[in-house]
Amino acid sequence: MGEGAAQGDGRATERILSDEPFYTIGQVATLLGVPAAQLRRLDAFEIVQPDRSQGNQRRYSADEIERLREVLRLGEEGVSLPGVRRILELRRRVDELEDRLARQSDELAAARRMARGS
Repeated sequence: MGEGAAQGDGRATERILSDEPFYTIGQVATLLGVPAAQLRRLDAFEIVQPDRSQGNQRRYSADEIERLREVLRLGEEGVSLPGVRRILELRRRVDELEDRLARQSDELAAARRMARGS
């Protein structure tokens, strides 16, 4: 069985990847219990921008749905849309810096191992 496939009742079925744009705006609105207009507004504010199908319909990934849940939680806490956008940008930047730090730590550890081996 190849990567990205799961074995069910004897038939191979494709597994939806978390970053694969699959869900329609209607499905996401129903799942989250919000009006589709609210999702369009978040797109207009560039908070969550789903991919588009060939027919120009919004398609959301599982990752974007999780991001939408976070956005909705922040909104319930009274954070404005510009505030939400800033929080998400800062979190993205922190994630990038943590990844960079981890890579540099790994490189330093490898260099130290090589220096001891010389």
